[in-house]
Amino acid sequence: MLMPSAHYNHLFGHLIETLQSKNNEARKYFNPLRLEDPKYERLPFSIRVLLEAAIRKCDGFYVKQEDVQNILNWEERQNEAEVPFSPARVLLQDFTGIPAMVDLAAMRDAVAKNGVDPTLINPKCPTDLIVDHSLQIDFSKCAIQNAPNPGGGDVQGAGPRSGSARPSPRGPQLGTQCGSRHGSCAKGSCSDTPSGSGRPPRALKEIELIRNKERLQFFKWCSKAFKNVSVVPPDIGSVHQVNLEYLSQVVQEGEGFIYPDSVVGTDSHTTMINGLGILGWGVGGIETEAVMLGQPVSLTLPQVVGCKLVGSISTLATSIDIVLCITKHLRQAGIGGKFVEFFGPGMSQLSAADRTTIANMCPEYNATISFFPVDDTTLKHFKQTNFTEERLELLEAYLKAVKLFRSYDDQAEDPQYSEVIEVNLSSIVPYVSGPKRPQDRVPVTCMKEDFLNCLNEKVGFKGFHIPSEKQDTVVPFLHEGTKYTLSHGSVVIAAVISCTNNCNPSVMLTAGHKANAMKPYIRTSLAPGSGMVTHYLNASGVLPYLSKLGFEVIGYGCATCVGNTAPLPQSVVDAIKQGDLVACGVLSGSRHFEGRLCDCVRANYLASPPLVVAYAIAGTIGIDFEKEPLGVGADGTELFLKDLWPSKEELHHVEENNVVASIFRELRSRMQKGSTFWNSMDAPDAVLFPWDPKSTYIRCPPFFNRLSKEVSGLGSIENAHALLFLGDKVTTDHISPAGSIARVSAAAKYLQSKRLTPREFNSYGARRGNDAVMTRGTFASIKLQNRLVGKTGPKTLHIPSGQMMDVFEAAERYQRDGVPLIILAGKEYGSGSSRDWAAKGPYLLGVRAVIAESFAKMHKNHLVSMGIAPLQFLPGQSADSLQLSGKERFSISMLEQVNTRQEITVLTSTGKSFSVVALFENKMDVTFYKHGGILKYVAHSMLQ
Repeated sequence: MLMPSAHYNHLFGHLIETLQSKNNEARKYFNPLRLEDPKYERLPFSIRVLLEAAIRKCDGFYVKQEDVQNILNWEERQNEAEVPFSPARVLLQDFTGIPAMVDLAAMRDAVAKNGVDPTLINPKCPTDLIVDHSLQIDFSKCAIQNAPNPGGGDVQGAGPRSGSARPSPRGPQLGTQCGSRHGSCAKGSCSDTPSGSGRPPRALKEIELIRNKERLQFFKWCSKAFKNVSVVPPDIGSVHQVNLEYLSQVVQEGEGFIYPDSVVGTDSHTTMINGLGILGWGVGGIETEAVMLGQPVSLTLPQVVGCKLVGSISTLATSIDIVLCITKHLRQAGIGGKFVEFFGPGMSQLSAADRTTIANMCPEYNATISFFPVDDTTLKHFKQTNFTEERLELLEAYLKAVKLFRSYDDQAEDPQYSEVIEVNLSSIVPYVSGPKRPQDRVPVTCMKEDFLNCLNEKVGFKGFHIPSEKQDTVVPFLHEGTKYTLSHGSVVIAAVISCTNNCNPSVMLTAGHKANAMKPYIRTSLAPGSGMVTHYLNASGVLPYLSKLGFEVIGYGCATCVGNTAPLPQSVVDAIKQGDLVACGVLSGSRHFEGRLCDCVRANYLASPPLVVAYAIAGTIGIDFEKEPLGVGADGTELFLKDLWPSKEELHHVEENNVVASIFRELRSRMQKGSTFWNSMDAPDAVLFPWDPKSTYIRCPPFFNRLSKEVSGLGSIENAHALLFLGDKVTTDHISPAGSIARVSAAAKYLQSKRLTPREFNSYGARRGNDAVMTRGTFASIKLQNRLVGKTGPKTLHIPSGQMMDVFEAAERYQRDGVPLIILAGKEYGSGSSRDWAAKGPYLLGVRAVIAESFAKMHKNHLVSMGIAPLQFLPGQSADSLQLSGKERFSISMLEQVNTRQEITVLTSTGKSFSVVALFENKMDVTFYKHGGILKYVAHSMLQ
């Protein structure tokens, strides 16, 4: 069902005012101040944005007058009332955007078969899709790698088959000229790209574009077939950078009104945009599809935590250190599902780039958003970008008229918050985070000692349990004819990547000031978020120094932190295995779970870009920067970290002279021109997408099979088996397919059956438009601990036969036999940020319910949205306390009549019975579940 057309016999028409600009253009807007309710000016600024959207979209259908009143009464109704939010726009990146667009294409097919005009299926909310997450590192330093599949083994063998991805013909030649197949060039810069140009090598771009041609053709069809869809082609910039630099308007205009910019996106780090005073957060792909079709996001009116910043920032502390400190404070405060809003005198020390970096990481402390209201600093930032003086005047006048403009010096403007947490910026020192989780942060001054403790500790979130007699193991090896050694703590991967902090010039420029000798076997890479970064690095003169160290610009987009890294030299891999070494990766991203970067690299640390470079120069994590030198200078003197670290004055000078309007004009020009490859690429010209049955990238998903106008309901679950019996803290990284496709996995078997070789597998992210691959990759994590099999890996027990097999193969067998499935789990099931396929995958495996001790709220919502029942053990109960083996059969009654947070009974084949709570929070949850998920609900609404 679509949003009714706007009409201006509006329920809140009496709030409409007119803003006259200097050129005499009149803009209408809804002014909440005309409610004449003193509660408005006590509201947190983020809640004021929710209120304005509810007022403007109030139609008595999706948004009711009581919703507006609930938001206005936030102080009394927070954490209780369910309210709608209609964002101004939707943001998709290609990994999670492609399944959303594939689903819409499939929905067109389904409604057409039922006699409904398929052209009615269009996003009603403006939607931008940025192609940025497919990047793989085939290029390291100056060698073009022959193996597109990271960690994919031997790259020799049969040539590519017809219709599959082919490497550029220049790739092997460059690899031969520049050295060994997995090595780096010993001859200096590769001739493919002029030194210091900052552009990715031509051969790499050709490989990347050809490898993903099917996906790109589908995206281009979407841009032509669907109204209200804009596609940003590859090689422009990452989704977050394009959002910050090009798409964000702060104040939007539409249907004759101006109103606050806001956005929901299919990436958890959409929250970065809150640093510019634009309300936005990440949601699941299935929720995004509903928003695209005109339905608001439903959320519990959140508590808002005020984070008061006081004190002065240390010279060596970067925005990354600040965000790690704030992460610790907020995580300890238990703010899951809450809004965070920043204020206080310390705000004046944070640039717009600092704020976006802090806002970007809020998923790591489980907040929904981290909001920085617009102030003078924000306006100064936009003066350097693509905003005209006229636009800035309009923006400032409107925000001040509705009291959405903030002066942090005026304490009288401080809103009422649910609670206030104070952070003293003076106490912040440089930190890194790891070796396995982003919340485990370590002061740089304690890293050497902490890593030794990790070697001693039992295997767990921090420990590796290396016997004391093996902790001094040193393994010699040869790399390109030169002898080196590896030991515990040796750095073998160092990556400065796009998703977390490339938006911040200061941390990147600091990184560029470090020039020294470095071990050539370390896999280094620099993947900026956009051309803006390379522009200011090159213009400031630091890019050549980064290139000299091996940090060449390899492309724009996500790479290392999503598992797309070049293979390590074989001699390094052999040395690590020979000594059973805990080798290290250091990256400036936001994801570093064990095994994600590379199977043989067990310890991974998140760090600011300058520290990534510093640890790469040192060659080891086990260094005390205060007491030990990074290396020796040309004159033989020892060089310490403090000798290479630029002052804030230097950085500010470079920022002021390089981050200028020309950078943003250049981005706008690239956006308008696109790329030659994209512009010349053919795409289907049809209302319905012509699915190719031979395609291994794009496939019509089965979500709408047997769709009819009648809603049959899901009914009770009878005699279900447990597909998996899991413990605590199972993350969406354990559930959702991500990274490279292992050669022995169920997904690999499927691709091999399609006559693809391992080098042609690409990654799970690139194949999110193929449900057959993604379903086989669900629960395929090498770190999955399933109690039914008693060992780590993507295996489970097919209970009727007693056979151990891949999770997909077991699920397929159960489905053939008509056996419904459930999952048993412990605490915090579904934490993390991998989104829609963490729910879609289990649904397609045949999972009908998950019974857990507790759920991550976001993942619980996604289960409901796919028609999977999230059931919670009663307080104090668990699978263990109930003495469940996981091998019983389970019958769950009353689900066909379930209500919000209702207790229902579970019966087992052993005669045991226990109660669980169905975690449906509101009537919409119940409605979605009864329809079989939100996609079917939308399709049913269209048919009716």
